[in-house]
Amino acid sequence: MIKGFEQAQKFGRSFMLPIAILPAAGLLLGIGGSLSNPETVKIYPFLDIFFLQSVFKVMSASGSIIFSNLAPIFAIGIAVGLAKSDKGTSGIAAFIGYLVMNATIGVLIEVSGKAESFSSGAVGFVLGIKTLETGVFGGVVVGILTYYLHARFNKIDLPKVLGFFSGSRFVPIVVSFSSIFLAVIMFIFWPFVQNGINKAGGLVNSTGYIGTLIYGIFLRMLGPFGLHHIFYLPFWTTGLGGSVIIDGKLIEGTQNIFFAELAAQGTNRFFVGTSRFMSGRFITMMFGLPGAALALYYTARHDERTKVFGLLMSAALTSFMTGITEPLEFSFLFVAPILYIVHATFDGFAFMLAHILQITIGQTFSGGFIDFILFGVLQGNSRTNWLLVPVVGTVWFFLYYFTFVFLINKFDFKTPGRTQDLNSVDSSNSKSNEFEENYATKVIIGLGGASNIVELDCCATRLRITVKDVLKVSEKLLKETGSKGVIIKGNGVQVVYGPGVSVLKNEIEELLDD
Repeated sequence: MIKGFEQAQKFGRSFMLPIAILPAAGLLLGIGGSLSNPETVKIYPFLDIFFLQSVFKVMSASGSIIFSNLAPIFAIGIAVGLAKSDKGTSGIAAFIGYLVMNATIGVLIEVSGKAESFSSGAVGFVLGIKTLETGVFGGVVVGILTYYLHARFNKIDLPKVLGFFSGSRFVPIVVSFSSIFLAVIMFIFWPFVQNGINKAGGLVNSTGYIGTLIYGIFLRMLGPFGLHHIFYLPFWTTGLGGSVIIDGKLIEGTQNIFFAELAAQGTNRFFVGTSRFMSGRFITMMFGLPGAALALYYTARHDERTKVFGLLMSAALTSFMTGITEPLEFSFLFVAPILYIVHATFDGFAFMLAHILQITIGQTFSGGFIDFILFGVLQGNSRTNWLLVPVVGTVWFFLYYFTFVFLINKFDFKTPGRTQDLNSVDSSNSKSNEFEENYATKVIIGLGGASNIVELDCCATRLRITVKDVLKVSEKLLKETGSKGVIIKGNGVQVVYGPGVSVLKNEIEELLDD
């Protein structure tokens, strides 16, 4: 189990690079697509200016091209994210492998004469290549294959006559040949996999509201382990999250469908899968968790409220605006796990209510106010039912508030402001997001020193580290640096700091390279 956690952590963090692209692409597509939509122009005639519409259409096209090519982006991102070194070679090898795989599949479709035997939408065009529609899954497989071959061959020493191709130069070569064999395997088995995914998606859909409830709870329970990306991405990007024909093209995955509908003309109502796998987040992140923050503040000792106000206020605002919840969740997760279980349960019911009420607000990264405005309000209530979010959200705010107040007082949970020693809380609040070198040095020492760090990376809010000897890791020292939580499983360590963690990671890397 511990080894599995380490591998899952490594695999999960590799998704962060391609995922990080989506918010910017979503902003471009959301603003450009909504403001260039003919229906929007009818409602707001002042937008019908040639220059403005040209800008909006460029923005829409710029965002749309990203979502149309997620598969190669994920192939490159995963290969780069998993590689321990020489990441550039791994990335370009993955892209080459992806091209070779799809080109080979295209030839196999042509020479086999089976093009007509595939189900509708199974064959399409990727980067101008006629191939099977493997979606993001195809990119993920190529990325993992590249990582394996890169780790195995990036230091290979060939005979002198072939010495030029030794080391990194050999990786794209071996990936290219291996991708031919991968293409044969995909050509044979992918149609069965595609049918299986479609049936699994049907099974999820057949469970109705209960299935949505379970989805929401399980998604939230994976959050502390940083493994939630692995769970929700198949629903967002593959047939597991549904499939729809849009403008004559098969689109699979809830997020892909939403943005394809956003870009298409004449969409009167967004795909119902959006309400199952996305929209519930807005209720929890914009309203529920701020209610929990107020409860934590109210239950703090009167003489400590000033100290915890900054921590809870900034964490609640982060959750509300961006949908990043870890800073707030980790303020009570370790001291009161029961509160987190209650939080996960409420989140599951938020997803279920969004499904029942047919709230269809999509998102790029998370369920914060920015995405709510772009993909809810600006799309119109008739298409998204966004007006129901603040209605349900108000109820959710007080549900979290009163439940947390009751449980904290009932069980005397030592949440922020209820203990004698709040130095770590106060110091975390006073820390600047601009991490200085001596601060990064202290983190390295807390991780057991530079020689103890095997791999270092980060996601949106936490450092993700693999260490040689976990006994050398000092949780106490790490918490003194402002960490909101430390998770240790085997040799995998996660240290939660909040949205500014990428700056800290860069500082640590510079020190490690020195």
